[in-house]
Amino acid sequence: MTDLDAWRDLPADQQPEWEDPAELAAVIAQLAKQPPLVFAGECDQLKDRLAAVARGEAFVLQGGDCAETFDGSSADAVRNKLKTLLQMAVVLTYAGSVPVVKIGRMAGQFAKPRSKATEIRDGVEHPAYRGDAVNGFEFTAEARRYDPRRLLQAYYCSAMTLNLSRAFTKGGYADLRQVHAWNQDFVSSSPAGQRYDRLAGEIDRALAFMKACGADPEEFHGVEFYSSHEALLLEYERALTRIDARTGLPYDVSAHLLWIGERTRGLDDAHVEFMRHIRNPIAVKLGPTTSSDDVLALIERLNPDQEPGRLTFITRMGAGRIRDALPSLVEKVTQSGAPVAWICDPMHGNTFEAPSGHKTRRFDDVLDEVAGFFEVHRALGTHPGGIHIEFTGDDVTECVGGGHEIVETDLHQRYETACDPRLNRGQSLDLAFIVAEMYRKTH
Repeated sequence: MTDLDAWRDLPADQQPEWEDPAELAAVIAQLAKQPPLVFAGECDQLKDRLAAVARGEAFVLQGGDCAETFDGSSADAVRNKLKTLLQMAVVLTYAGSVPVVKIGRMAGQFAKPRSKATEIRDGVEHPAYRGDAVNGFEFTAEARRYDPRRLLQAYYCSAMTLNLSRAFTKGGYADLRQVHAWNQDFVSSSPAGQRYDRLAGEIDRALAFMKACGADPEEFHGVEFYSSHEALLLEYERALTRIDARTGLPYDVSAHLLWIGERTRGLDDAHVEFMRHIRNPIAVKLGPTTSSDDVLALIERLNPDQEPGRLTFITRMGAGRIRDALPSLVEKVTQSGAPVAWICDPMHGNTFEAPSGHKTRRFDDVLDEVAGFFEVHRALGTHPGGIHIEFTGDDVTECVGGGHEIVETDLHQRYETACDPRLNRGQSLDLAFIVAEMYRKTH
């Protein structure tokens, strides 16, 4: 057994109990023959960008669906998500005078951890929905069967999403002037538009100045874009791990960046064991119960050589706990000298159930957690390295609040998520302008 398979002897949480091992083995063998979705050199480039984040020289914008769906892997859906991400990035880049590393939570986010293995409705019990890579959302015995053939469909949908993303980000769609024009349209129609008008005007004048000077850098016409997802299904991730011909080292070519979730970050568990052997940049989600000893042990296990850009911590504390839970972690890591990038996930710690039964989040709670994240880093003299959000480019009604003021009684109108509630396009752009203001105050 190679090091890449040592995880098989360890506890592995959140893995589906596939019914037919032979069927799973056949699918895994087929996956292992597929072309890489990303390339090792791209992963190394992202590692360099994240090293700059850890040094305080760049900011991460990471976002996308809570759980992608096969039906949602369409050109329109991918374009709308990219459009929103690019709009947010322009605002953050200008306001912070800082390079923004753009990472999609897409092209692979087809599996989700669940708190319960089964779901009961009206006395009927079926396996929980674990994402389209595992089973279907419809509440029937057939749809909820754990079907390994879905792993292949997840691969093909990821390939399509990445191809579209590369075309959009390199083919003129991401041109800075065009993206800024979208922001101007948003500002003019936003209830909070006057608040954002000054910043949008500043960007407009800066672009006009560059044009008058005859400056037309390549960076204006295309952007670097990277993919990421939670490395939850270990059989899938192992099947897509390849040995890089340049270096002889293993890379998981399912995405540029992979992360370990809060539920699966046990130091002696299978996910940490698998991830410590691949050479991609990796991240770990940290909830409010994380201790400083946990964090230092994760650094020792996942980045013992203290390679810059290798390890990122994504905090998901909740608005009411981040100011108390985060400082000791940041202090201990800073004292250790380990090069770590810190990113705030203000979504997962702020979920609640509305009277209608819909899972939702308050936009003000999301903002408050980001504010707490910035306050902690400002107080400690460390770098708030980025935000990690769940959003869609569509005008859904899944989170309450924001400039267009969605209320709890609106949730049923366009509640389309397959799992957790996402910010819609307007809320995402509201967040970008407000985070830009926060960043300006810390630098």
